[in-house]
Amino acid sequence: MKYVVVGASAAGINAAKTLRRLDSGAEITIVSKDEVIHSRCIMHHYLKGKRGLEQLSFVKPSFMADNNIEWKKGAEVVGVDAGGNAVLLADGSKVCYDKLLLAAGASSFFPRAIKNFDEARSGIIGFRNIDDAITIKKLAAEPGVQNIVVLGAGLVGIDAIEGLLGFGKNIALVELYSHLLGRQLDAHAAKAYEQAFTLAGVKQYYGTKITELELDFDNAVRKVELSSGVRIPCDLFIVTSGVSPNVAFLQGSAVVCDERGLVFDRFGRTNVDNIYGAGDISGRSPIWPAAVKEGIIAAYNMAGQPLEQTDFFASKSTMNFLGIATMSIGSPEPPDSSYSVEIDLDGNGGYKKIIHKDGEIKGAIIQGDLSYSGILTQLIKAKVDVSKLQKPLFKINYSDFFGEFAF
Repeated sequence: MKYVVVGASAAGINAAKTLRRLDSGAEITIVSKDEVIHSRCIMHHYLKGKRGLEQLSFVKPSFMADNNIEWKKGAEVVGVDAGGNAVLLADGSKVCYDKLLLAAGASSFFPRAIKNFDEARSGIIGFRNIDDAITIKKLAAEPGVQNIVVLGAGLVGIDAIEGLLGFGKNIALVELYSHLLGRQLDAHAAKAYEQAFTLAGVKQYYGTKITELELDFDNAVRKVELSSGVRIPCDLFIVTSGVSPNVAFLQGSAVVCDERGLVFDRFGRTNVDNIYGAGDISGRSPIWPAAVKEGIIAAYNMAGQPLEQTDFFASKSTMNFLGIATMSIGSPEPPDSSYSVEIDLDGNGGYKKIIHKDGEIKGAIIQGDLSYSGILTQLIKAKVDVSKLQKPLFKINYSDFFGEFAF
């Protein structure tokens, strides 16, 4: 069997590793534009000097050799010939496959609707890969860069800000949503981080958007203007407000994409029998744990061992910004009044929130002391009907899983 994986990040690497474990005799090839394997989740550690470039890798240097995988690095995929079972490369060559995994990820989304965005020749960058991190670190160290504006208060934006705090610059955060980390946190949990960043000197603007960039005579960014009318000095504009799935190479192929990205089901299957998908290329859940799990699921099905995405653990995020630990699973807010919400405040900054419906946990936030996260995980894995618990939800402990008085 000849497996080809397009992409060498979370989904692609974990898929290839799983394929090798499931099919020891297979031929496996990874094709990637990236020449270095790196974790995007820890690039802020490089910014703050906590890790070197080589320490951003999430696999051993010998990973490819250990798993007998051929790696075509620095290779740009420009097309897929589904009928001929071949991946087409920019240099005119092709790589044939029996089964193909599309895990090409995504790129920074640049909001070109902002006035003067396309005219700007310098001062704008995303925060998506190693090259971005290297450039940002270099620019942030320059004396001429005093004012840094980060657009987007998702996990990537907050990573960027934490990584930049030690440079002694004026940092501003702009977010359209009402609070930071809107996908992961409710307003209460977000407030703990907002206050901590304020104390660290970060100016934050929520519920607003950037409408215009003010450029100098060299078309370099010098200020940003918000929809509120506020103007913020800006020497470096870091865009982390979203991603665009890397699907351009699929245009004209038989593989179906929609307005969000590559379409694949809970088994990782696309509309073409021997082509699978995983990770950010779908444009649906751009977080590392989701990509890892989707890559593993796709690999199992490619190897003929059916495995389905049946839970929402892929939406689990664990973070620790400025010493504040938080775990989030599922939705941070109930979609409607039919959901039950239970909250516990310990008086020391600790916060627990569980959202459930018909006895099934749909979302949760734990902030501060994360010791309850183990209990929460067990409740979800065991599919405990929390509406029938015989003791308060936040009083459950490990002994209850071995007794009968709680469940």
